[in-house]
Amino acid sequence: MTILHIDSSARTQGSVTRDLSADIVAKLGGDVIRRDLSEALPQINETWVNANFTPVDDRDTAQRDTLALSDQLVDELKAADTIVIGAPVYNFGVPAALKAWIDLIARAGLTFKYTENGPVGLLEGKRAVIAVATGGTPVGSDIDFASGYLKHVLGFVGIHNVDVIAADRVMAQGEEAIANAKADIAELAA
Repeated sequence: MTILHIDSSARTQGSVTRDLSADIVAKLGGDVIRRDLSEALPQINETWVNANFTPVDDRDTAQRDTLALSDQLVDELKAADTIVIGAPVYNFGVPAALKAWIDLIARAGLTFKYTENGPVGLLEGKRAVIAVATGGTPVGSDIDFASGYLKHVLGFVGIHNVDVIAADRVMAQGEEAIANAKADIAELAA
């Protein structure tokens, strides 16, 4: 099994989601492709959008260079059987670096396609495990705009088998929240 391990916490030390995602990867085992988003990815811009919407055979060198990182991220996603994402909740949503990754991998014709019945994900048969940590936001609540969003985006590209491991309300529950998440990891099927 190949795992794509994505960490999106800005903190490289003392991060709950980094610890949890590492525990998940260790539990699942397999070959690991590592993607650390602590050094933020570029935001998409007009140049990127124009290159992306230019047919592959018509792209010039500059357009291919513009899309090179995005192509690499898509290749990593396609190569993985399981995607493990460490996702802290910042201000009720995902970190900007994780949103940038999503913008770079959600590409018509590569990870989803449009049909007369709407979009269809092209990455069927994969699994995702999301390690979410929050300071005070209850995961799954009306003010949690991170975990539902991530499940939706993964489903959009065809990944419907998604587990969420939550260490929520860490600022209120402390070690108990982390212990509960670790217990959930222990129960994950490999």
